[in-house]
Amino acid sequence: MKKLFYFLLPFVGVIAIAVLAYWWLRNLGDSGYVIIGMSHWYLEKTLVDFVVGLSIVFFILYIVFRWLGWLYRIPSQLKRRGIHIKFNRSQEALIAGLVDSAEGNFERAESLLIKHAPHSGAPLIHYLTAARAAQSRGALDKRDQYLKQAVDQAPDSSITIGLTQAELYLSSKEFDQALGTLTQLHSIDPAHANVLKLLHQTYQHLGDWESLQKLIPSLHKNKVLMEVEVKLLEAKTFCELLKQAASQGDLEKIELLWAEMPNYIKTMHTVSAVYFAVMIEVGASAKIEGALTKALSQNWDENLLVLFGNIVSNDVEKQLKMAELWLPFHPDNALLLMILGKLSVKCNDSDKAKSYLTRSITATPSVEAYHTLGNLMFAQGDKDSASQCYKQGLELSLTAE
Repeated sequence: MKKLFYFLLPFVGVIAIAVLAYWWLRNLGDSGYVIIGMSHWYLEKTLVDFVVGLSIVFFILYIVFRWLGWLYRIPSQLKRRGIHIKFNRSQEALIAGLVDSAEGNFERAESLLIKHAPHSGAPLIHYLTAARAAQSRGALDKRDQYLKQAVDQAPDSSITIGLTQAELYLSSKEFDQALGTLTQLHSIDPAHANVLKLLHQTYQHLGDWESLQKLIPSLHKNKVLMEVEVKLLEAKTFCELLKQAASQGDLEKIELLWAEMPNYIKTMHTVSAVYFAVMIEVGASAKIEGALTKALSQNWDENLLVLFGNIVSNDVEKQLKMAELWLPFHPDNALLLMILGKLSVKCNDSDKAKSYLTRSITATPSVEAYHTLGNLMFAQGDKDSASQCYKQGLELSLTAE
């Protein structure tokens, strides 16, 4: 309809001009004439005929040039049409690829996405989705190839591509590769929330607690995690650092970590329990005996009680008296009674030790209480009773298994 309009408009215009010229010249009374000469040829026409003829020639030339212009534009129109068709197909392929990937048809999704990626308006999505599909079917070489193609196709999208690459590395447990990618991204944008989130996960997988400790302020500042999550992560980090220092026998580092630890972390029962445990492990019981005793007196906790029983005290009798002060408040606590029995053995008070261990077994039998009582009976020369204790302890352990 539009093309017909473009044809009729000049046609009607020419007719109108010719008619107006004809009537105007005719009304003058003298139509005039026109002579065109060239060499020995000449053309003589009335002015009316000349104007009408000129209008017709103009219209014919206009149509000819319009037709030539249309012919000239045919190749580019065909090219644009082809591009448009390919673009539509690529969009359909992207949707189909995403659906196939979601349904687990990874090989088909990968094939569709890569085939139509060059003609897409969003080739980056094609390559990244294809990379995920390739990894899902275990084709890691293909995955890396698609990621490289994504970089070549969209070099300005390094953060987006890098994050996808790091996520894929993490899901396939390639932690060193993930760390390399995320370290590079962190240097580009130190405050990027997703980079920080993946980086802290990678440090945890690698057990790099020192690096994670340095990263925690950024996690809090950029609100990557909720405040309670940051505190829990900080507590876990300090606990792991304490354990690492204990495994290296580094008492100085343990004390330094405890000194620089925020008070809200120190007051967490699990953290303080780890600190007391590692101090006992490195042979520094005497340094934490008072703090551990105070912690137990303020907040009764059987995990701390176990640690108290493992302290190598310089004054065992004082340790025993302290533990006996708790007995009126926890008279039927089998663990406390067993620890009192063990401390009594260290103080060479056999009668008290036997009494406490017997009460512990009566309250709640335990393998350790039977074993300790058996050792006491054996030391006193009562081998029958000792054998009976060992037997009962063994039966209890087998029952527990």
